Amino acid sequence: MRQGFDNDKYIELQAANIRKRIAQFGGKLYLEFGGKLFDDYHASRVLPGFEPDTKFRMLQSLSDDVEIVIAVNANHIEKAKVRGDLGITYDEDVLRLIDVFRDHGFLVGSVVLTQYAGQPAADAYRHRLEQLGITCYLHYPIAGYPHDIEHIVSDQGYGRNDYIVTSRPLVVVTAPGPGSGKLATCLSQLYHEHQRGISAGYAKYETFPIWNLPLNHPVNIAYEAATVDLDDANIIDPFHLEAYGKTTVNYNRDVEAFPVLKAMMERILGESPYQSPTDMGVNMAGCAISDDEACHEAANMEIVRRYFTAVVNVKRTGTGEEQVERLRSIMKKAGVDENLSPARRAALTREQETGAPAGAMVLPDGRVVTGRTGDLLGAASALLMNALKAVTGVDDAARVIDESAIEPICRLKTEHLHSVNRRLHSDETLIALSLTSADSPVAARVIDGLELLRGCDAFFSVIISSTDEALYRKLGINVCCEPKYERVSLYHK
Repeated sequence: MRQGFDNDKYIELQAANIRKRIAQFGGKLYLEFGGKLFDDYHASRVLPGFEPDTKFRMLQSLSDDVEIVIAVNANHIEKAKVRGDLGITYDEDVLRLIDVFRDHGFLVGSVVLTQYAGQPAADAYRHRLEQLGITCYLHYPIAGYPHDIEHIVSDQGYGRNDYIVTSRPLVVVTAPGPGSGKLATCLSQLYHEHQRGISAGYAKYETFPIWNLPLNHPVNIAYEAATVDLDDANIIDPFHLEAYGKTTVNYNRDVEAFPVLKAMMERILGESPYQSPTDMGVNMAGCAISDDEACHEAANMEIVRRYFTAVVNVKRTGTGEEQVERLRSIMKKAGVDENLSPARRAALTREQETGAPAGAMVLPDGRVVTGRTGDLLGAASALLMNALKAVTGVDDAARVIDESAIEPICRLKTEHLHSVNRRLHSDETLIALSLTSADSPVAARVIDGLELLRGCDAFFSVIISSTDEALYRKLGINVCCEPKYERVSLYHK
């Protein structure tokens, strides 16, 4: 796909900027890490060339200086809060994160339970961590937070929290999701370090919005689309404009919280090192954009994708109309509409021609291929096969999968697994293709084309199954669906 972001340049600039910030505070920095650390697919979609694990790789270049602290809210443990994208609870995700970090050579120093107030589930989890050999600290609710600065920054406020023992210059504070208490953890540590006479500072690493892009740049608008459920809004940072006379972009929650945060830092350190929310950030993504037009196009596509995700969610759940309305406003601000991708028009036209669900995909060279529902393959499977044949130069009319590989799967589904639909899902189609490839060089060639579809956009005339959608996403193919089902029924699985 057309690249608009210099990944290597970004890693180099970002690591250098973090080292500079560590030095600014005398050799110790608490870095609040916002967003996803090693699976940032949103960033890779709106900044083509940005790899999903770029931030992780950047930290690896600093690994000898990095220590990771994971914060998790005790109330989230008590309520068994789930990460929507992974389908696992926050407490389980903490363990997953620890494994990932350790597998890549990072030191995970500890876990801190924030907002701890004796919750039974949190106590059980704390015991579990101890049994696993993981150091666990407790941070407590503070009366008057965040406005009673005098009480918060005192022995009765931050002073009650456990002091997290750390050993590295860069302490990355991350979490399984929002509301976990990363900022409060960083500030509590600043208080304790200052009480001990240790120089330390705080900074924030948040990729979006990108502070040195215009307010209405599509990349920043796409961030609003991505956080529509949080009511985040990009705004001009008024504190930065007043302090330096320069226009930068931040988001509303950081701007609203800055006066309180600045007052806390003044109370802890004697004076605030920052005059604006923008000052706190260390992100250098805007400096690594190599093709602004490519990022414009990619971000506009992401805005439309977010819209279709929202309208499909309304169809599935009956909730979220207000998010759809906001996304319509966001699309209008970006100057795009539902028909931005030629795949939509192609899919709907093919459905009209065949009278059955259909899909379409825009290939890396700009060609649009379609796939229709047939006797053996669903629309998602047919589209995947047609796209693979197109990118590998195999004749569209060629039968690539041996029927002897398809029929046994169909019989298994209907006769033994009692499925009413004998057509193959896209994952089953790939299994049949793989079986055929044992004796067919053409099938093997087609399989090798899977990586060429990464980053492509697909559109379907109906809501596809969760199985097909998951397979497409695993392949790195972006999926949108028209908000309607193939069948008129109340229950859809």
